[in-house]
Amino acid sequence: MEKYIGLDQQFIAGQWREGTGKSVYQNKNPYTQEVIQEIYMASQEDIDEAYESAAKVQKEWEQVNAFQKSEIMENAVRIMKERREELVEWLMTEGGSSFIKANVEVDFCIAITREAASFPMRMGGEMVPSLVPGKENRLFRKPLGVLGVISPFNFPMYLSMRSIAPALAVGNGVVLKPDEQTAMTGGILLAKIFEEAGLSEGLFNVVIPSIEEVGDGFVDHPIPRMISFTGSTPVGKHIGALCGKNVKKVALELGGNNALIVLEDADLDKAVHSAIFGKFMHNGQICMAINRIIVQETVRDAFLEKFIEAAKKIPVGDPFNKENMIGPLINPGAVERILGEIEKAKQQGAEVVLEGKVEGSVMHPTILTSDTNDVATAQNEMFGPVVTVIPFATEEDAIRIANDTQYGLSGAVHAGSIEKGVQVALKLETGMVHVNDQSVNDEPLIAFGGEKESGIGRFGGRWSLDEFTTYQWISTQDVTREYPF
Repeated sequence: MEKYIGLDQQFIAGQWREGTGKSVYQNKNPYTQEVIQEIYMASQEDIDEAYESAAKVQKEWEQVNAFQKSEIMENAVRIMKERREELVEWLMTEGGSSFIKANVEVDFCIAITREAASFPMRMGGEMVPSLVPGKENRLFRKPLGVLGVISPFNFPMYLSMRSIAPALAVGNGVVLKPDEQTAMTGGILLAKIFEEAGLSEGLFNVVIPSIEEVGDGFVDHPIPRMISFTGSTPVGKHIGALCGKNVKKVALELGGNNALIVLEDADLDKAVHSAIFGKFMHNGQICMAINRIIVQETVRDAFLEKFIEAAKKIPVGDPFNKENMIGPLINPGAVERILGEIEKAKQQGAEVVLEGKVEGSVMHPTILTSDTNDVATAQNEMFGPVVTVIPFATEEDAIRIANDTQYGLSGAVHAGSIEKGVQVALKLETGMVHVNDQSVNDEPLIAFGGEKESGIGRFGGRWSLDEFTTYQWISTQDVTREYPF
């Protein structure tokens, strides 16, 4: 099987071609800083053509037999399995993924696409009783029409596929705008996969524009009836406001400031093991990553000693070395941003108890301690291999500290009993909590999403089915109806 080629082009109206924008983007390997490819960016005219193509083909796609739609999703699953090695290599090259993280991401893509393959069979309607004699109420589940999807760099392939596969499966057209830093893994490769799977030509489009040139043109466009966005909270707020202005549906999965609570009766070895994975998986560049570890003061020193020793042992460096668990951050600017936050936290009273060295775009694990939740590294999402450990006295203190953030995406609790952990979890203002585990979890059949400024909507299983469809009420009057006038 030949590897995919032409991975530097846009996919618009079923054609692979260069964008007609004014700029060229140099896509770099985040570890070596070597230029992988040059992408001629899309213009507003390219975006218009992509949306118009999706809208035109969507009307035909909506009428395609459910079994045929399902078969195309299954084809995509098969192709991802067959091309796993190729996909993993690109995730490591373009995004700095470790070998383990890249394989996990491909697994996630396969899982959500397999679940989406069931959606065409679940588009049926239902009959609802009526108050009116002789009336029959029918509710029909229907696709929305065309969606715009915007995905980030950290899990580029999965966080694109999480919206694309369900949206296509229920009969929508899709235009995807991946982050330009991961244009291949976040968009171009997915277009290649669905093209090979036999998807209707022009239904799925990938555009990589320069935001400086097109501004809000992707979101503000009149054709898409929904925007699905995964990314930062400030950008998500702006997109949400645009969708509200234009009366569009929106799904937002935004930032997180996730806490791991460790109670004094927890198994500390298990808690440390969870914390290492939940913090340092993919260098902490995960919206669900642990940002704060809140430890009961009676076991804080014991936990910290074990945690520091475990963090020191994490292999760091070239992601193509399969032993390494931490590779590069996405770009040098991310390193500078994080170092700035660490300096602020130190000035605010935090203490660095493990200082990770910096080698290019690679940061080794850094651990801080603070007596309060007010330092910069605890208040702000680090999106890197940096964590702040905070002590607490009582369970009420732990819950208060964990909830002291505008975010509410994920979290975890380690406790001596499951039920005790669940009782604490229920008091956390977050969409997801994992007891005796860590905060980085996602499954294709579960409602994934956050509260507060971590987003709106839910992804996964029947919740994705609801997000990407709408209902139409059609009633029939079988007997002559009596009207008051």
